[in-house]
Amino acid sequence: MIVYELKCDLGHGFEAWFKDSAAFERQQAAGEVLCPACGGSKVSKALMTPNISVKKAAAPVLDDDGGRASRAMVDRLREEVEANCDYVGPKFAEEARRIHYGEVGERNIYGEATLKEAKELKDEGVEVAPIPWMSRHDA
Repeated sequence: MIVYELKCDLGHGFEAWFKDSAAFERQQAAGEVLCPACGGSKVSKALMTPNISVKKAAAPVLDDDGGRASRAMVDRLREEVEANCDYVGPKFAEEARRIHYGEVGERNIYGEATLKEAKELKDEGVEVAPIPWMSRHDA
């Protein structure tokens, strides 16, 4: 399954799940993907964040490794985010809005936000995504 952030031609943003990208393309071409706000069928993928290029690696085998493969994947994600995004700390929501409304130049950022702040950002059409950060130290 894949989730896409979508946008209708009137600017309404929403997310939808599809079996795969081909399923989205087929349904979009057939006019079957409808905006829940206005019912419009002119729907396209919205930009999604973070936009990080990662070298393709072989999928880890999920075996009885105590979660080491999953931990390694999250650690690699963290390294990519830290290398390619600006850390804005607890001012994430404020800075994301400034970028969204064109008050400052566009750039990739990461930081902390409460669930309430993240929901408010999404409601305003600001593209955000939670990242499953783990402690750098094993428990």
